[in-house]
Amino acid sequence: MSVNPVNKSPQASGSPLSSGRFEHGLGRQAARSLLVRPRNCVGCKTCEVACSFAHSIAGRPGRSRIRVHPAGASRYMQITCLQCANAACAKVCPTQALQRSARTSAIEVDALRCVGCGLCETACPFGHMHFDPGVCQPIKCDLCGGQPACAMFCPHQALELR
Repeated sequence: MSVNPVNKSPQASGSPLSSGRFEHGLGRQAARSLLVRPRNCVGCKTCEVACSFAHSIAGRPGRSRIRVHPAGASRYMQITCLQCANAACAKVCPTQALQRSARTSAIEVDALRCVGCGLCETACPFGHMHFDPGVCQPIKCDLCGGQPACAMFCPHQALELR
């Protein structure tokens, strides 16, 4: 057993911060968290578009940090970083380019420290860390600095900031 650094509660070693509830890293340090509700997802991918525009560079949409996958007949699952309390991606990084933000509790990528080795992508046990070969850097959910665009634009409340 280990202790969740956000809310000091016990948790199984290596388990995600979400504890199976799909609540993402804003936890108790900030007043709000990202709640993922797969039952409400209709597969419209508005969250992907919102994320892409939130991470645009020089007017060009960036790569989305959230992905929507089919999960059966008329069912979908939103896949994004779980902001794990015991983040394997951060542990394996040889340059400590992945650090938890004190403000949002999200694991964020420091592009200046990252050497593009890809170990973080390999280490993520959930497959939620992605590598952008165009810039040789990992891309992952950073919770948009505490205001996740995916949640703000989801028309079916499948993602909610609360």
